[in-house]
Amino acid sequence: MDNKLKPAIIGGVAIGLLSAIPFINWVNLCCCLWAILGGLLASYLYVKNSPVPAKPGDGAVVGGIAGAVGAVIYLILGIPLAILSGTAMREMMINLMANVDPRQADMIRQQMEAQGQGISGIIFQSLIGAVLLLVFAVIGGLLGIPLFEKRKGGTLPPPPPAPGGAPFAA
Repeated sequence: MDNKLKPAIIGGVAIGLLSAIPFINWVNLCCCLWAILGGLLASYLYVKNSPVPAKPGDGAVVGGIAGAVGAVIYLILGIPLAILSGTAMREMMINLMANVDPRQADMIRQQMEAQGQGISGIIFQSLIGAVLLLVFAVIGGLLGIPLFEKRKGGTLPPPPPAPGGAPFAA
């Protein structure tokens, strides 16, 4: 388990930090891409340091641990950062939408004001995000094994029989 823990922690820190930092975390809008890449990183580091060929189950375990570490970091850092940067993020989204379709931007602004993004909403969204990070990190870990493991699995073939039919020489 020790040889899985270090790669998983490294991948998890990458997941958590990149998913919590405002504006950088928008990459997660593409199918939780930071989580998948963190799981891939964890499985790559595991395969690189593993003395035996890695199996898909190893990738799932390493990705799962990385996802759990990333989810905890995301919750610890992401909730306060979301509270602090929430207004700026909303205004930026509305401004982006105003460039595309001003009528749509007004509708979005009204909807956001009606919802009133409170702390409870941020915590709820962060918990859902943490679960998604865990799930997609496992997927990344699973994808990493066939991508990075080039050694052949299995055990060595048995030795050939001894000459003369006798299994042991006396």
